[in-house]
Amino acid sequence: MDPEPISRRIVWLAVAFEGGLALLALGLGWLPGVQAPLPKIRWSATDAAWGIVACLPLLIVFLICVRWPMGPLVRIKQLSEEFIREWFSSCTLLQLALISLLAGIGEEMLFRGVIQDTLSSWINPLTGVVLASLLFGLMHPITPSYVVLAALMGAFLGWLFIVTDNLLPAIITHGLYDFLALAYLTRVGSR
Repeated sequence: MDPEPISRRIVWLAVAFEGGLALLALGLGWLPGVQAPLPKIRWSATDAAWGIVACLPLLIVFLICVRWPMGPLVRIKQLSEEFIREWFSSCTLLQLALISLLAGIGEEMLFRGVIQDTLSSWINPLTGVVLASLLFGLMHPITPSYVVLAALMGAFLGWLFIVTDNLLPAIITHGLYDFLALAYLTRVGSR
């Protein structure tokens, strides 16, 4: 089968899903008592730099997981090689960048900008981060260990959002991490 139509379908599916999360976040932001995500995204060169720098610890954990997997990380590596590489290897780097950018925007607007911020205003910031991170982890049910890793990543992104009071760093960190991980798995890790 020609890889071009496959990559096009994957890109459209990712655009629909991740873009749908952004639209869901925008829609939820109109509800009474729910925090709207757009006012929390502000351009700042300093915050953009924080978003890039904050990606480094996540990449270190990723490289440990794929280069030296132990225990439950072995299964995550196997699934990454079997499925992620297979699904995304026909995509160009530009397509991977688009998918990653939309994942950063859609998921951060929903999980940090709406869920975490709303729960923080209803209960308290720590509970908001914990509950939004647990939900974020549960939405990544690749393996139980991956759920835990995703929840920890969600907590890290939630902390970044609180510290900077801006969704931009979390969006950049998330999107850049996804792009570099996908590029590694489909280009470097496949050799």
